[in-house]
Amino acid sequence: MSTLFDPLCIGSLEVPNRIFMAPLTRCRAEPGDVPGDLIATHYAQRATAGLLIAEATMAIAGNCAFMGAPGVHSAEQVAGWAKVTSAVHAAGGRIYLQLWHGGRACHSLLNAGSQPVAPSAIAISEGAIWTPEGEKPYETPRALRDDEIPAIIEGFRRAADNARRAGFDGVEVHGANGYLLDQFLRDGTNQRSGPYGGSVSNRARLMFEIVDAAASVFGHGRVGLRISPLNSYNSMIDSDPVAITRHVAEQASSRGLSYLHVMRSDFLGRQRGDVLPVARASFRGALVANMGYTPDEAAAAVATGSVDAVAFGTAFLANPDLPARIRAGAPLNSPDPQTFYAGGAKGYIDYPALHAV
Repeated sequence: MSTLFDPLCIGSLEVPNRIFMAPLTRCRAEPGDVPGDLIATHYAQRATAGLLIAEATMAIAGNCAFMGAPGVHSAEQVAGWAKVTSAVHAAGGRIYLQLWHGGRACHSLLNAGSQPVAPSAIAISEGAIWTPEGEKPYETPRALRDDEIPAIIEGFRRAADNARRAGFDGVEVHGANGYLLDQFLRDGTNQRSGPYGGSVSNRARLMFEIVDAAASVFGHGRVGLRISPLNSYNSMIDSDPVAITRHVAEQASSRGLSYLHVMRSDFLGRQRGDVLPVARASFRGALVANMGYTPDEAAAAVATGSVDAVAFGTAFLANPDLPARIRAGAPLNSPDPQTFYAGGAKGYIDYPALHAV
């Protein structure tokens, strides 16, 4: 039986514990979508995680879905991330960068007037996006042509190379939460024909072409993949989430990926199912689970082998020394939702560590 504090091999990297930090969009990038000293401090404070997975980061210019989200497509952004990785490594940590394309969740007002793109011309049907002109409804995206897709794959490969040059230990491909790769994967948003539509294998094709492009830089053993087969956030749905979970897990396993990161449930509570056992049965590598775990539940899941590690989100947001608190059985700081996306240091780098309480 493993514990949360046992080391774990994730592909070609060994990490010292199974308490990972989930990627969390915090909207703290500086002008030019550059990560600055504030972001470096934030991640260095949390370096005792088994693995830090840095926030959704624009792989390709012009595909932003959040004001203040960072990129990794310019020299200035790479230099900024290099400060982050240096700070994390100096604190003894390990850090992957999550590579992201917003797809239809983007907006022209965030991207110099460019219309969002997606597998099919279907808009997000609920909610709104914050833009320089205030909240706006989501726009109807333009369906990508097949001949445009190689440029997206190459954009992700360049982003992975930029992440390598910035000093990251690996990358996580963002295939979750209703962004571009998830939009291709699920049949509620992918209604195209041809090589990227129709069957599950066709809908997953772009995801794994991008995984392989990132692996051409890092090797498959330093590339992770995150999926959210049940999450309805961003108006997402699929007719058979178990089938897509099985296919993605099999493909990830055959490549020897660093890990498969599965969001086990739905932010909005609309879609239900049990996808983790399917992922466990189909993926032979390190299985990372996420969403709503308490420390006790995480410890039990690792002990039984149903997962190999658990990625904590808001708990790590509010507790920079989360592993130490879990080991000590200490109370956890409560996160302040009002500061999640507010910018600045408050609610970002000022949560107290255990020794300061």
